[in-house]
Amino acid sequence: MSTTRPYPPGDLGPEPGVAGVAAAVPAGQIRRLRLAGTRGAVARARDFAREALQDWGWLPAATADQRAAAEDVLLVVSELVTNACLHAEGPEELRLRCAAKVLRLEVSDLGAGSPSPRSPHRPGRPGGHGMFIVQRLCLDWGVVRNADGAGKTVWAELAAPS
Repeated sequence: MSTTRPYPPGDLGPEPGVAGVAAAVPAGQIRRLRLAGTRGAVARARDFAREALQDWGWLPAATADQRAAAEDVLLVVSELVTNACLHAEGPEELRLRCAAKVLRLEVSDLGAGSPSPRSPHRPGRPGGHGMFIVQRLCLDWGVVRNADGAGKTVWAELAAPS
């Protein structure tokens, strides 16, 4: 997992209204998309995330940095949902949570395995790059097992655009 977080896991930064925090970011908003049993889950998840980013003012992007931040979110959504499709009996739900400084993505599934970047990473080979991409683009990521033992939630956090 990444170790580049400026604050501990689960701490999404200061709440809006605190000095120095941009008020334009819609902190605390959560969007959910049920994906269980649906066809075209990756495309649906990307479209859903794109709509949320538009509603939250990330898109259309005013600067190259803002455009890159939005593209990173869409790529990480694609990678997490694709992994659930390929390795975990399909995704159950996608959740997006927007905080003042961080966007948290969560994909829940019923699979037993835990994702990890392929080691060693071999850039020239097809496949096996998803979690490496997630690790490189995100502030942090991880896996939380469901309390009943059936399935997990894979989460990733990306910095909000400045």
